[in-house]
This record gives sequence, structure tokens and C-alpha cells, in this order.
Amino acid sequence: MSGTKPGRQLLRQEVVDGIKRYILEERLRPGDPLPTEPALCEALGASRSSVREAVKILDALDIVEVRHGHGTYVGRLSLSALVESLTFRGLLSPDDDFQVMADLVDVRELFERGMADRIVSQLSTEQLDALDALVATMRETGAREGHGFVDADRAFHALLVAPLGNELIGQLSMAFWDVYTIVAPHLDGFTQADETETITAHQNIVDAARAGDITGFMKALGEHYAPVRRRIAEARSRR
Repeated sequence: MSGTKPGRQLLRQEVVDGIKRYILEERLRPGDPLPTEPALCEALGASRSSVREAVKILDALDIVEVRHGHGTYVGRLSLSALVESLTFRGLLSPDDDFQVMADLVDVRELFERGMADRIVSQLSTEQLDALDALVATMRETGAREGHGFVDADRAFHALLVAPLGNELIGQLSMAFWDVYTIVAPHLDGFTQADETETITAHQNIVDAARAGDITGFMKALGEHYAPVRRRIAEARSRR
């Protein structure tokens, strides 16, 4: 594979940095339009090809969004690039995937434990009712009956941190959840006992939150992550 000349890499990175700097200096928000390609070329003193390459890089990172036929806009600034890189790392090596999953479980639990008192105090009655409904969906669908169980599980954890009003925590929590679900099939099957234990733990989380029981809430979180930690440990022992 032929390499890119160092000077070309430097120029492209300068244009990438220039576009990011423009977004910051102009205080643009997600969804705001960027100048046209000719205007960017003039403002940055760069060629059209350099601007196009820079926009492609920023588009891949979700910093900008190219809407064909409409123009270029400030992106959603999601964590899609993080999800892609962590997923690839987890799938790249059979020896690494279990470590990636163990790390992800630790981070997910860390978020929820670290915010336990705020989550419990801020969940509304309507949100608690919605969490109960999601647990009911998990119970009705079962882990081996398609995507219903998984979708309800994801929605449960998204709603759990929603009262914090912290968009970054919400994005990170869901990013780590998404990576885990992609890499997790490398573990052995989810047993009926695991399913029952997981559903019970979710219900205990809701019940503790409704009762304002922070200690019980944190205990239920530990119970929730216990089955997957056990599966990771068992898979590692067979390597």
C-alpha cells in the first residue's frame, strides 16, 4: 500500500484543525450549516482537494455531517467513532475480547454506581413506571426470543441515567452498552438461569429506586452485572 507524503498529511491535518477551530470560534451548534466548500477554501487558504479530505475525516468522526445536495453541517458529535474502535479492538484478538468486555462492564457499573444517589433521587414516578414496563417486556420476550429483550435492556439503562440530564454520560453509557452487545456473542450462551437472574436484578433496581433505597439500588446493580462477569470468567478459564 503506498503511503501518503508527510507534507500532504500535515496540510490535511491543518485543514482539519482549521475547520474545528472555525466551528468553535463561530460557536456553532449541532445541525448548524458550515460555509460552502469554496468559502472554506478561501477562509483556510487551502485547496479544494484538501478541504474535501478534511471534511471526509471529520464526517467519519461525526464532527461534521455531509448532506448530499444540501451542504455540510456541524455533526451530532456522537461517540460512533469510539464505538467502532472499541468494537474492532474487541473482535481483533480472541485474547483481547474478554478483557474488553470486562473493562466495559466495569465502566458501565461505575457510571451507575457513581451516580446512584442522584439517579434514585431524580427518577420521577413516570420514569419508574416506564422502567417497570421495560422489565415486563424483558420478562415476556426472553433473551432467546429475538431483539425484544435486548432492546428493552438497552432502553432500561438509557432511561436509568436520563434524569441526570448529562448528555455525555448518556452517550458514553450507551456507547459502552452497544460495544458490549456486539462483542458479547463471543461468550457462551445466555442460560435460563442467567436470564432469570438478570430480569430479577433489573426489577430490584427499580424497586430500590422507587423506595429511595440507595444501598439496595447499588446491591441490585452488582447483581445485574454478576451473570456476565461469571460468563467472562468461565470463558477465560477455558482458554
